[in-house]
Amino acid sequence: MKSTSELTDFYYKELYPSINELEETRKRIVSQLKFYGGMGIVAFAIVALWMGKNFGLLHPLSIAIIIGFIVIASITYRSMTNGYAKDFKAKIITPMIGAIDPHLLYNPDFMVSQHLFERSELFKHSIDRYSGNDYVKGSIEGVPLEFSDVHAEYQTRDSKGRTQWHTLFRGLFLVAEFNKHFKAKTVILPDQAEKSFGSLIGGWLQSINFTREGLIRMDDPEFEKHFVVYGSDQIEARYILSHSMMKRILDFQRRVSHPLFISFVHNHIHVGIATGKDLFEPAVFTSLLDYKQAMEYVNTLQNTIGLVEELKLNEKLWSKV
Repeated sequence: MKSTSELTDFYYKELYPSINELEETRKRIVSQLKFYGGMGIVAFAIVALWMGKNFGLLHPLSIAIIIGFIVIASITYRSMTNGYAKDFKAKIITPMIGAIDPHLLYNPDFMVSQHLFERSELFKHSIDRYSGNDYVKGSIEGVPLEFSDVHAEYQTRDSKGRTQWHTLFRGLFLVAEFNKHFKAKTVILPDQAEKSFGSLIGGWLQSINFTREGLIRMDDPEFEKHFVVYGSDQIEARYILSHSMMKRILDFQRRVSHPLFISFVHNHIHVGIATGKDLFEPAVFTSLLDYKQAMEYVNTLQNTIGLVEELKLNEKLWSKV
């Protein structure tokens, strides 16, 4: 697999004609957004002043008009940037994925199935709305994998019957075949309890989590600071989470710097990286030639696909029967 420096060179050298063309498109879009945005602000100010004098800004009609402006602005932004985003994925993301491995398949409009997401058992809440994009499938070093951006939500109603949507998970979700055969389930979650309440109270709160199977204490203090482990088999969980595996997970967590969720279920590893955003959407107000922006695309692909190497998923540590 190509290194980060090789991918960076590929981005700036091989893709430069496409980047330069898209950069001109991006500049035109920004110019149009500024023009229409300025007109919208002026119109909004005039309407808000009139509504404030006649009804007050907290009047239901005033609030409805404000919401209308926000909706129109959102629709306008999406319609103006939609074509640019599609071109970016076709001309930049697709060849970059091909440069990493020509056998990887990329579909910008598809996602990891809800079935696989639920099978991971990383999130116990029911899902009322599920969406995603930027799907990649193939194998790296003989390890079958697939990943995509995923947005899973659930719905609640308040005392007045009003619907509210809540994000259960938004970020990158990956499924890969694991090299070890196992029968039990092991789930690794960010340790929010100990971070918030300390080891004593946090440990007690972890132990009474009735939505999870048994709490499993690991003998790595650093790992215990960052993660909490639940599983149906204490012995098997410790075989899977060897000292080298725990170190690799910690190293990967430091690199991605987002909440990390991992489970070992049905001979597969499931990884959720809660970025809170779509990772392969093009920047509109930042130049595509900007080094920091370029490295965000490169590092996202490198970290995700490199997970196979990072966690040594291709090493046959146990025989699979």
